Amino acid sequence: MAFTRERHRRKTVRAIRRTLSVRSRIVVSILVVTALGLAASGVVTYLVQRERVLAGVDDQLLQTVSELKTVASGATSGAPPTTVDALLRAAMQQMVPAANESVLGFVDGKPSLVPAATLPFRIDADKALVDRIVAEADPKNVVIGTARSSVGTLRYLIVPVSVAGDTSTGLYVAAFDLDSVLGAVAESFQIYIVVALIALLLVGLVAWLVAGRLLRPIRLLREAAAANTAANLSERIPVTGHDDVSDLTATINGMFERLESSFISQRRLIDDVGHELKTPITIIRGHLELLDTESATDLEATRALAIDEVDRMSRLVSEISLLAESGTPHFVELADVDVESLTSAVAAKARALDPTREWRIESDASGSAPMDARRITQAWLQLADNAVKYSTDGAAIVIASKRVDGRTGEWLDLSVGDAGPGIPVGLQQRIFERFGRLDSSRGEEGSGLGLAIVSAIAEAHGGSVSLSSASGEGSTFSIRIPIPAASRPAQEEKVEE
Repeated sequence: MAFTRERHRRKTVRAIRRTLSVRSRIVVSILVVTALGLAASGVVTYLVQRERVLAGVDDQLLQTVSELKTVASGATSGAPPTTVDALLRAAMQQMVPAANESVLGFVDGKPSLVPAATLPFRIDADKALVDRIVAEADPKNVVIGTARSSVGTLRYLIVPVSVAGDTSTGLYVAAFDLDSVLGAVAESFQIYIVVALIALLLVGLVAWLVAGRLLRPIRLLREAAAANTAANLSERIPVTGHDDVSDLTATINGMFERLESSFISQRRLIDDVGHELKTPITIIRGHLELLDTESATDLEATRALAIDEVDRMSRLVSEISLLAESGTPHFVELADVDVESLTSAVAAKARALDPTREWRIESDASGSAPMDARRITQAWLQLADNAVKYSTDGAAIVIASKRVDGRTGEWLDLSVGDAGPGIPVGLQQRIFERFGRLDSSRGEEGSGLGLAIVSAIAEAHGGSVSLSSASGEGSTFSIRIPIPAASRPAQEEKVEE
């Protein structure tokens, strides 16, 4: 049963959340907390004031005892009263009741005396109250109590009165009308309620306006998200202020920029891939359409051409897959690699690309550095392959590795340099783009993705690829990989040795 009620409560809460907007929920939450705070402070204040008033009433009632003793001593009249009736009469004459106070004198259990002053109410007007006073009276002790009567709620004091030599017994009763006394407190509490309601209304209004202002970037975000489509991701949200919401807005704008950049890049890639695959497909289709099936020579030539073009398409797809994989978290797996050994290994593999050339190694890098040896070897050999393809026949190619200290830290520079025709400054940026090519001096043509792959591998290591070249002065491509501080002491110790 309890589980059913809890489940019903949760469904109700979820339904309310779906119905109310975030702005409304913020305002309602603020109003609830504010209302509870105002209610708690108002009730506590009312109770404290009420207790203070009641304590003041009791103090005034108890003061009556000392005043009655003064009258009984005869200090005010010159001679002490000799009978109970005389004492009560003197008290009625000399003791003036306070506002909202009434007094009554009893002789032998019967109400007999009231003061001549006009009283706000009469105690003897309620017979049940008179009987209660007589029943509660103590001949030796002062009695104080509270009673509900026909004239209202009364706080009363019963003082036993006796005089030596008089067998009569008397009671002096003083009572305060608590309803009148506490009326001012109740009235102030009612005023507080009105003021609290007005304050609650103002708090709700301010909360509504502030919540709307704070949630405005989120509303603009929703509108921007609705306006951004696959065809247009250029919508941005204005950033105002320097708070958490403005930081969120800037973050979302950055996300839109990355999405737009990624979409443009993917669209360009798809267009380029379509263009690149169109050529070999057209070549294969053209040769198949003109194929003479009765000519063995023609069949063999067409078969060789088709296999070559399919291999080219396969390499292109593999390179595109590699570029797509470069954006994943585990594209590179870092491990400490001995730089000098890696340089020698890459140089040995590079010589196989063109054994007729002169290959030189210039390495002053020592120690180890964190990198993915397989990926770095792939990128480094790609640069060497480009040098073979696009440099002058027979020109020497230099493979170098060195550590470089800079203002931003230390990095590892892995380079391939040639003495070829060089690359004009206006074309240097283009060759790093996907499918960006320059005319080969040797008539060879690649996929145009080689340097893009090299750049992706370098960026996966937190580094970059740079080019130093000019027309007629050769080219040097460098892979720069930052070296963490933890990997530097080994080099420093080796230098000291």
